[in-house]
Formats: sequence, structure tokens, C-alpha cells
Amino acid sequence: MSWGSSEAFFAMGGYALYVWGSYSVAAACILTELWLLRRRRRTLERALSRRNGDRGSDRASGKT
Repeated sequence: MSWGSSEAFFAMGGYALYVWGSYSVAAACILTELWLLRRRRRTLERALSRRNGDRGSDRASGKT
């Protein structure tokens, strides 16, 4: 498909709301998933740190 202008491209032949809405929902889902993964990782690292008595931080820094 060829568009004559940027306005025509962003209008997407009358389907702009569906197309750009779909991109927005997909981007929001991906960003939410990344945020949840990061939060879960931090929670798990804190739990492991408490469980190991902070010995895990020494391992990560290379100290024995």
C-alpha cells in the first residue's frame, strides 16, 4: 500500500483507530510485562538475600 502523505499514513485508510489502538495495547502489555518481571526479580533477590543472611551479595561482587 502506498500513501501520498504522512497524514494518509497515520489515517491508515480509515482504520487508524483500530491499527494505532492495537499498537498501543501491545506496547502497554509489553511494558507491563517488563515492569512485572523486574519487580518479581527484585522481590526474589530480597527474599534470597534475607534467607542467606546477605551472603549472596558477596558472591555477586566476587568476594569470598
